[in-house]
Amino acid sequence: MYNQTSIKSACRTSIQCQVTYSTVALEAVTAAVAQHYDIGVVKNCRFWYHGLSDIYLIETSINRYIFRISHHHWRSRSEILFELEFLTFLRYHQLPVASPLHTKTGELCLEIEAPEGTRYGALFEYAEGSVPLGDCNYTQSHKLGETVAKIHQVSRNFSSSSERSPLTPSLIVDESIRIIAPFLEKQTDHLRTLLSIAGKVKDELEHLPMTPPYWTVCWGDPHSGNAHFTHDDQLMLFDFDQCGYGWRAFDVAKFRQVSLQAGCSHTIREAFLDGYESIIPLTPIELDALQALSIAAFIWGWGIHLNRALYFDYSRLDDYYFNRRLEKLKQLQSGN
Repeated sequence: MYNQTSIKSACRTSIQCQVTYSTVALEAVTAAVAQHYDIGVVKNCRFWYHGLSDIYLIETSINRYIFRISHHHWRSRSEILFELEFLTFLRYHQLPVASPLHTKTGELCLEIEAPEGTRYGALFEYAEGSVPLGDCNYTQSHKLGETVAKIHQVSRNFSSSSERSPLTPSLIVDESIRIIAPFLEKQTDHLRTLLSIAGKVKDELEHLPMTPPYWTVCWGDPHSGNAHFTHDDQLMLFDFDQCGYGWRAFDVAKFRQVSLQAGCSHTIREAFLDGYESIIPLTPIELDALQALSIAAFIWGWGIHLNRALYFDYSRLDDYYFNRRLEKLKQLQSGN
């Protein structure tokens, strides 16, 4: 047993610690938004969602807004500015995206000095409407496909001095495998399966041209969870955190991959493709690559999720976690 003296001694011990993640207080967010943006009186601020960034819902005397604070380990200033400039460009071309607001001094983001290092905050329009209940219907899926194609059309004229890693097989496959593989070292069958599928995917994508019009700026994460629809099916897109130069067919494949995993019907998946091709017909080489790109999208998403779990949710990384994802990967490869 501890006696009173030992307990007091233990309580006096202090440890100097580094910080990997901190939560910015609501009061600090409110003050920063009120000081730097011309959006009226801030009436309410709520911590809305913790994902790859921290999301705050801001309500003012004028409107509702979303304030996003990046995680220190996730995105650099240049990467964030690329996304914000791209969204501003899309809004200029009258595409329905939740675009960022400029500060009173004309900046697209704020630097936030957190205990772990510099983070970046950006204020966005609020996307009116809501995520489709039970996933999108045929009309919504078709309209979403049309809109993604229109994004690809105008993206050919986008340019930025900010840098962001392109969505090449090196990034979406190799870098993801580098994150996933160490966890499968004791499950050699799983590791062999993963490496075999990844190798086949890269071989199939080798001949897909990395030149316009095949190669453009992509959304990176198109699915119904990143789109709000109003009661009359008007849509607003958001969450372009994974955007970058890539194959236009990758966006089509990413929708296919997420929809398959969510259990959406073949009709809904085809509606998206039909909507896309009503604006931009894909070439035979792109259509042939959709399955490989869908698998690449899954591997990339797995790597991103696993990298986040290393910081915030390590307890979930058990055998079930990896077995379930390997099964989903094999289902995608089989085309089911």
